[in-house]
Amino acid sequence: MTLSLCNEVKSSKQLLEAFNKKAYGAEKLVFAGVGDKDVYNIAAPFIDGGEMVLAGRVESRDSERSEVMFFVNHSGTWIPREGSVSFDLQDPFITFISGELVFGGVEVVFDTENPKQVVTWRTLFYKGTDIQDLTYFACGPDHMKDIRLIEYANGRIGVFTRPFGVDGARAVIGYTEIEKLEDLNEAVIDAAPVFTDQFLKDEWGGVNEVHLLNNGLAGVLGHISYMEEGEIRHYHAMTFAFDPKTSQRSPIKIIATRDQFPQGPAKRNDLIDVIFSGGLHRLEDGRAMLYAGVSDAEAHKLLIDDPFEEYEK
Repeated sequence: MTLSLCNEVKSSKQLLEAFNKKAYGAEKLVFAGVGDKDVYNIAAPFIDGGEMVLAGRVESRDSERSEVMFFVNHSGTWIPREGSVSFDLQDPFITFISGELVFGGVEVVFDTENPKQVVTWRTLFYKGTDIQDLTYFACGPDHMKDIRLIEYANGRIGVFTRPFGVDGARAVIGYTEIEKLEDLNEAVIDAAPVFTDQFLKDEWGGVNEVHLLNNGLAGVLGHISYMEEGEIRHYHAMTFAFDPKTSQRSPIKIIATRDQFPQGPAKRNDLIDVIFSGGLHRLEDGRAMLYAGVSDAEAHKLLIDDPFEEYEK
């Protein structure tokens, strides 16, 4: 597929008009073993030690203090993996670089005098042979979430970033490359060139997961967001393709919205129309399973047409 630079920035509402909402069914994931806490903003399940494991954000409905826990599925219910490590992080993500597991999440720093007041946040990275072997190796800049990695066939590592306030924009996506994981650091992430033609100034987006496509392109799963009066947030799942050789990108397309998932509670009223596109499993039949956090309160999955297939043609 030949990609061309985006020549028109489209709003979330314009992209929604082109979205046909075709899907094959949605399902809420059931969790146990966490008391009355919510599990949401999950990553896609992955194999660890021969077992399917899912990482999820665990927190009380009235709090932002989170713990990332690892779950296994027993008879349709996800329960904490016995003896597994956990992390005081939000919004986990998983990838594999040079055969090594790379795990990360968002560390939130609270005010010491006002425990509910967030001072800053940053993305932390860990690596290891498996979950129990994970060790910290890198940190992103303050106030930056949605830093994601991809390994290309030539061994180079693509780094997608999401800085705030670039040229008056809420948040944009950036990109740079490194040769090895040891080269990942705050300065490299901060210096990544940014894409200024993907979002309107008052909208924003970020990368949640990156897939290496069979033609060498990066298939990017992310979100596009905007805020209405009263700070009512709207988050939709989106994708685009990126060519690491030319830095060209396909236009953004929305692949899922909140109303495609079962109804359920929200953490707050301003978060009702929010989905966090945590990960995607591509299936052999031309479809894909999207794993998502919903309304900052639940975890769901949605079966859709493979959104990356068109980029491989």
